[in-house]
Amino acid sequence: MLYKRIFVIVTDSMGIGEAKDSAKYNDLGANTFGHIADLSKNFNVPTLEWLGIGNICKNAKITPNKALSGVVARMNELSVGKDTLTGHFEIMGLNVLTPYPSFTDTGFPDELIKMLEDFSGRKVIGNISASGTEILKDLGEEQLETGALIVYTSADSVLQIAANEEIIPLEELYRICEYARKITIENKDWQVGRIIARPFVGKTKDTFKRTTNRHDYALDPFDETVLDALKNENYDVIAVGKINDIFNGKGVTKAIRTVSNHDGMEKTICLLDEDFTGLCFTNLVDFDALYGHRRDLEGYKLAIEEFDQDLKCFIDKMNDDDLVIVVADHGNDPVHHGTDHTREIVPFIAYSKKLTGKVLPDFNTFACVGATIADNFNIKMPKIGYSVLKELK
Repeated sequence: MLYKRIFVIVTDSMGIGEAKDSAKYNDLGANTFGHIADLSKNFNVPTLEWLGIGNICKNAKITPNKALSGVVARMNELSVGKDTLTGHFEIMGLNVLTPYPSFTDTGFPDELIKMLEDFSGRKVIGNISASGTEILKDLGEEQLETGALIVYTSADSVLQIAANEEIIPLEELYRICEYARKITIENKDWQVGRIIARPFVGKTKDTFKRTTNRHDYALDPFDETVLDALKNENYDVIAVGKINDIFNGKGVTKAIRTVSNHDGMEKTICLLDEDFTGLCFTNLVDFDALYGHRRDLEGYKLAIEEFDQDLKCFIDKMNDDDLVIVVADHGNDPVHHGTDHTREIVPFIAYSKKLTGKVLPDFNTFACVGATIADNFNIKMPKIGYSVLKELK
């Protein structure tokens, strides 16, 4: 065992350039990090520069570091799709061959909507593809007046249900979402990747705000992941942020909820003080949820800068036998057309006090992350991906 603890931090949606097959997804030219770097004023990410992000992301502002401190590479996605579940599942060793169904153009079937209405005793409004913040402006006041459920989707494979917490208590909203998960599992044509509870507060369209009480109900991974292999061998698997929701608790030994990127990093930093052997797997969702989908370049820029500072604090506290790997699950370029994810290559940025900085050849799958973890702990290897542990000594 080279490393006692491995920390994988997913900077949700921080892609670093168009994928080889981006044309299939209408995403030619996408480069989440590169465009933020190029178009932002005074973009300041000294920690990521020190590690070597400029060596793997083409942009005009951050040049390659000849004395980089991290081991870096660009990762291509093997699976089909560009969504949260697909990216995370592949990171931990699964190849998603069939895209999860989406209802972007059609809305959900009448039969599904009627079942939700019959179960909840509430009318469904919306049933369209929409931005989560825009649909609150359009339908939030009607929901407040009628007690209806706002149901909507996106280009992602999701069924989202929004409700004002003062009108529909969280327990009721969660119960409705659990039922939605049940009926969508039972009908293979409805098997969206996630059901998401989207509670909000406020009295008018100008004051509506989504709360941190979001809850995701994901499909179980369709096969064993590296998380399962770790747990089966009695290693710790600590899930920070929405990781537990994404994997539906499978392979997780401890789950820690978060309310923001910074909170997620603070809780991950605190775990450096705990004595455990195994994996800490953290997701930082604000990049995607608050800034990527809303095409908020400045907000995304500030979030990366905040993360950069938090990452420095994390690195300063690391033990000699700790390894941190910073990755992403897809892109969400804030200057790209539309409001949805972008099919991009993503970063692999590894650091420990014992490794020598270098640039590795491009990975052909995100699963090299999971394979490297499995190799380190001498557990069952995933079916896809290859270990780069020998490069991290």
